[in-house]
Amino acid sequence: MVLLTPRQKKILTAARDLGRVNVENLSIHFSVSPQTIRKDLNELCDRQLLQRIHGGAIVGSGIENVSYEARRLLAPEAKRAIGIRAAQLIPNNCSLLINIGTTTEQVAHALTSHRGLMVISNNVNAVDILKDSSGIELIIAGGLVRRSDGGIIGDAAVDFINQFKADYAVIGVSAIDEDGALLDYDFREVRVAKAIIANARHIILVADQMKLSRTATVRLGHISQINTLVIDAPLPIRLQQICKKHQISVEIAEAKQG
Repeated sequence: MVLLTPRQKKILTAARDLGRVNVENLSIHFSVSPQTIRKDLNELCDRQLLQRIHGGAIVGSGIENVSYEARRLLAPEAKRAIGIRAAQLIPNNCSLLINIGTTTEQVAHALTSHRGLMVISNNVNAVDILKDSSGIELIIAGGLVRRSDGGIIGDAAVDFINQFKADYAVIGVSAIDEDGALLDYDFREVRVAKAIIANARHIILVADQMKLSRTATVRLGHISQINTLVIDAPLPIRLQQICKKHQISVEIAEAKQG
């Protein structure tokens, strides 16, 4: 196998640290043309070290997620717009389950002015975001706290979630396959997410468009199990057809530019 060039090694390191690299920024940083950077990215993707997305590349592993801090830096404006739109779909005076994820945390940010909410979550970060909101009653799941991202996982968390039947649930996933499969990396986290889906009357899936180009190993469920998808770009034709067939409402949340 041909060795990586020094520039390609630096690009790969940056992608692993940040979760994503951008052609324009790399071109400026290395003082080379965008075409040269695109060639580097294509070679890295051909060797399955990265995965191409519009304007750059992301860490392409299907077996390991990028770090929590790196995920927070990915598509922040899109996630913020998704969070605001999803929160608009949730009325006051209802109960809500929220699972782990940087996008679900943006929903939590957008819910802080709601009133009469009961929020049940296995997401320590979402609870921290909502803890000072006087109109929201918080219930946090018990179980093993995953230090990497503040997620509460394991059998105890599943048993805890199974005690409730909520009006709404907001869930995030690591990837959405072209056949509608919802995918994630940690089977312990997936078990909690499945319990959340099973114990809510209306399921809202929040996902930025990068989730359509990623993959993961653990099947969480199928898009047909949700009621509403909030995303920042139109879906590919096949997923549009699946959503239409199963009467899934698709909400496009457009991120503000600049």
